[in-house]
Formats: sequence, structure tokens, C-alpha cells
Amino acid sequence: MVPRYSRPEMTAIWSPETRFRIWFEIEAHATTALAELGVVPREAAETIWAKGREAVFDVARIDEIERVTKHDVIAFLTHLAEIVGPEARFVHQGMTSSDVLDTCLAVQLARASDLLIADVDALLAALKRRAFEHKLTPTIGRSHGIHAEPVTFGLKLAQAYAEFARARARLVAARAEIATCAISGAVGTFANIDPRVEAYVAEKMGLAAEPVSTQVIPRDRHAMFFATLGVVASSIERLATEVRHLQRTEVLEAEEYFSEGQKGSSAMPHKRNPVLTENLTGLARMVRSYALPAMENVALWHERDISHSSVERMIGPDATITLDFALARLTGVVDKLLVYPEQMQRNLDRLGGLVHSQRVLLALTQAGISREDAYRLVQRNAMPVWRGEGEFLALLQADPEVTAALPPAAIAECFDLGYHHKHVDTIFRRVFGAGG
Repeated sequence: MVPRYSRPEMTAIWSPETRFRIWFEIEAHATTALAELGVVPREAAETIWAKGREAVFDVARIDEIERVTKHDVIAFLTHLAEIVGPEARFVHQGMTSSDVLDTCLAVQLARASDLLIADVDALLAALKRRAFEHKLTPTIGRSHGIHAEPVTFGLKLAQAYAEFARARARLVAARAEIATCAISGAVGTFANIDPRVEAYVAEKMGLAAEPVSTQVIPRDRHAMFFATLGVVASSIERLATEVRHLQRTEVLEAEEYFSEGQKGSSAMPHKRNPVLTENLTGLARMVRSYALPAMENVALWHERDISHSSVERMIGPDATITLDFALARLTGVVDKLLVYPEQMQRNLDRLGGLVHSQRVLLALTQAGISREDAYRLVQRNAMPVWRGEGEFLALLQADPEVTAALPPAAIAECFDLGYHHKHVDTIFRRVFGAGG
């Protein structure tokens, strides 16, 4: 976790204070359930809650104990006993460390998911607002980076909206996948703890009970979760890359907001660089990189080993904190994006009308020309335009083979920009619903 790319609410989920508070709640709920089953005294469970609920767990003290025990959960339980007193002997009855660690991680990832889903909601709102703002703003569509046919800038943003709507659905599914509780004891057999304790703790912590947990929650769940974060990050990069291209000097159809007093270069005072979207591209690479170790964590030995532990202590905080920051940053980019419709129109016109070549091709085939001959006629007139030797419409209207099939007025009709926008409303309704 790098403070530069962190936001407080997400960072707080991964703080030692939060972790130890969750550990306490898991242990205390389990003790309450055991008391209801008559396994431990009810008064002991009440004392544990009374003394632990308002306690401030001393992180430095726990770390001090762990330096001796070399075991984090035992260090915590020892410190908890210092707070609770003799009744602490009833804590952790029949449980194993993974019950606490895995259930806590599930709580943390579920809470992180809630923040990420809210982040996506904010991004969707910004994308929708800007998409409707530029619903009919003409711009050039590109394939292979080359001018293809006209689109609208609103359609570009609508595509991003649809993609992040899918991202939201994936995050919701990932949250459900990861939010499971395991209180099943050593090797997951419930030999020393009743399954009803697990059900009770799961309900209290807002989780589902893991159907079969060996001694750990199966790591395919975690692999799916971090893979989902990687896909969301890839969507961030796709939109960031689009903005970076549009901000190139030779294109300059849109650019990141450049604030008063901002500096683009230490050497060149004129520079306005796409630093935010370049940053997002890098952050996306990092979030994606966490998916692979999560997948490698799936293959643990037998009922349990801890080869996954060090990995998750790193990727849990880093992936969620980084993605949270990236989503918020992308929302700011979209919200304040500077859009230049006049430059979009100039770029549309740069190729002298070549962007209408397909419509001319189709018109010729409708007029009785074979597709092969129509393609030859259109390309023959298009190539000089690439070399700067005239306008496409004029060349077509001067070509006797073309005008033999299409009168000049019919050729000119093929150059109507609005033709390409006639189904924008249909696409918007698909993306945004009836209000589109």
C-alpha cells in the first residue's frame, strides 16, 4: 500500500486496529453461541463482550507478544486475556487460527467490495451525464488507429458506461463469492465445535457459512475475487487509453482538466500532459498483477498450509486500495474532461470525405454494380485523396463510371453525416433504458 494512491476509508479496512476489532467480534460471537449451547458459562460470554467491546487493542503490545510466540492469533488472544481476565479461557473454544483469519479476511473483502461498488456507481453517474451531454456530438470512429466512420462522442461514453455496468455486476458477484465464514476447527471437521456456532457467527458478521472449509476457506473464491478486480482494472485502462489518445497534440479532441497553477513539465512550460490517465494505466497493471498469485494460492496442501498467507496479506490491501483510488481518479477525469467538438469536426473533415466510402460502395451495389467493381471504383477515387490530391466527393462526381450508376445528387447524399447517427437513440435506450 502506497499512501500516494490510497484513500482513507478503504485504507482503514486494512488497519491493524480494524483487523483486531474484527478478530474480537468473531471470537466473542463464537463464545456467545457456545454459551447458548451450554458449552461455556453465559456469564463468561457476557464478560468477554463487556470488557472487549470498548477496549482499545494495543497493536504495539500484540506485536511484542508475537515476537515471542511467532503466532499472530495467539498473540492477540494473549492480549485479549490481559483485558478480559480469567473468563478469557473460554475464548477460542474448539476453534483454530484459520477460523479467525479467514473469516476476518472475508469481512474485510466484503467491506472493500461495498466501497468499490459505490466507486463504480459514482463513475457510472459521471459517464451517463457526459454521454447525454455529447449524445449527438459528431466524432470520428477509428479502427487500427485509422479513421473509419463517424460516431458520436456520446456513444464512446455510452460504451464505457455499459462496460462499467458489467463491472458493477461482476463486483456484486465477487462480493457474494468471497463473503463466507468458516468456524469449523482443525481440518474443518467440527470435531470440537458445533456447526451451529459457525452459522451464528456467519449471521452476525454478515456472511454465509462455508459449505466445506477443510481448515481454510477454499481459495478458488479468492482467485475469482482478485481476477474480477483485474478485469475492472482493465476496463479502467481501456477508457484511460482512449483519453490519452484523444489528448495527443495531433488529435486533441478531448483532454484532462488542467487546473490553475498546474505544471505539465519541469523543462517545457507549454506542456499539458495526460498524467492522470497515464497513472491509471500503471495502476491497472498493478491490480491485474495480483490476480496471478491469487490463482496460485488455490493449490494448498491437503487440508491446509499457509503458503497463501503472505500473499494475501499483501494483495488484499494493495489490490482493493489501488482499485478504489483508480476508480475515484477515473471518475474525476470523466467528470472534468475537456471536450472539443470543433476539433472533432475538423478531424472528421481531414480526409476529405473518405469516411463516407462505405456508403458510396453500398449505393453502387444497390445501383446494380457488382461488389468487386464497386469496391474498385470507390478505392480508385479514395487513394488520391489520401495523397492530398482532391476531395472525395468531387472526384467521385467527376468519374464517369461512377456517375453512370449514380447521379451526382445521389453521390452527394452519401455524404450526409446524420446518416451515421440515426440509431444513436436506439443504442442509448439499450444502454440506459427507457430514459435513453
